[in-house]
Amino acid sequence: MKKIVLTGGGTAGHVTPNIALIPSLQEAGYEIVYVGSYDGIEKKLIADFNIPYIGIATGKFRRYLDVKNFTDPFRVVKGYSEAKKFLKEYSPDVVFSKGGFVSVPVVRAAAALRIPCIIHESDMTPGLANKLCIPVAKKVCCNFPETLKYLPEEKGVITGSPIRAELSQGNKPDGLNLCGFTANKPVIMVIGGSLGAANVNKAVRDALPKLLKDYQVVHLCGKDKMDNLLLNTPGYKQCEYGKTELKDLFAMADLVISRAGANAICEILALKKPNILIPLPAEVSRGDQILNAKSFEDQGFSIVLQEADITDDLLVEKVNELYSHKDHYCAAMCESGQLNPIDTIMNLIKEA
Repeated sequence: MKKIVLTGGGTAGHVTPNIALIPSLQEAGYEIVYVGSYDGIEKKLIADFNIPYIGIATGKFRRYLDVKNFTDPFRVVKGYSEAKKFLKEYSPDVVFSKGGFVSVPVVRAAAALRIPCIIHESDMTPGLANKLCIPVAKKVCCNFPETLKYLPEEKGVITGSPIRAELSQGNKPDGLNLCGFTANKPVIMVIGGSLGAANVNKAVRDALPKLLKDYQVVHLCGKDKMDNLLLNTPGYKQCEYGKTELKDLFAMADLVISRAGANAICEILALKKPNILIPLPAEVSRGDQILNAKSFEDQGFSIVLQEADITDDLLVEKVNELYSHKDHYCAAMCESGQLNPIDTIMNLIKEA
């Protein structure tokens, strides 16, 4: 039986694309093991799939001063030794990495053992962890045409990001029933990420009196970010996040307002949902969401609003503009070459 090691972690975005690949890997006859940190989010997310999980030590590479900068290098060295020991014993045919700092010791150890590695970069520009892995990777999958200029010519492949098949299998009536919505009024779905986005939440809630005149709003506002004063507002449904019901919420949504994290926008693209993107500002990030959003805007997939520019009137204006031209945005997304990422990545894995 062919063997593959999946790795990646630190955030859900470094895990869910791996999860999306699991059914296809199993169908193709691969034995799968996941390598992650001892107690990271990846361990919790993988637990539902009955896949062996190997924990290793991991440390973060920071660009800023922090006392952990003095201790984490030793954790990375320990993680490298643990990964190399496991990989030597398990002897997989290939390693697939979705990134995050836990992946660095795994990929570098695999390369030292001459095990081919395929890595995936979600954002427009490679993050530090993937920069450390690109030199030893066989192929580097990416989501944006602009990313190719940052990669070795012979390694870069535009694949898009794998999304869970069940997201495309939602039921609109079930979503409407869950939210208590009517079928004769369009629905806006607001997504701020697994931890929520406080400023996006505030902007949407401030604009609610105007939005609810013409739309219904389902708001995935993030853990502990529900507004109890709005719980009984007609046409407005709050959830901390979506689990099994997420597919039904997507199915009923006519428009989406979202942050511009790479995996979130790839899901929106795959489901062909007209969207407004509000990227995380550069002051609190490395600016990757701004670049992601600009690429989607340039390709005709999205309207982009910068967080600092949002007012009630502007948000409502852009929602109306998007709804009026939704067919235009859907048509552009249908022309995208990123609609079959799982098949493309599976072919790369088989070639490796």
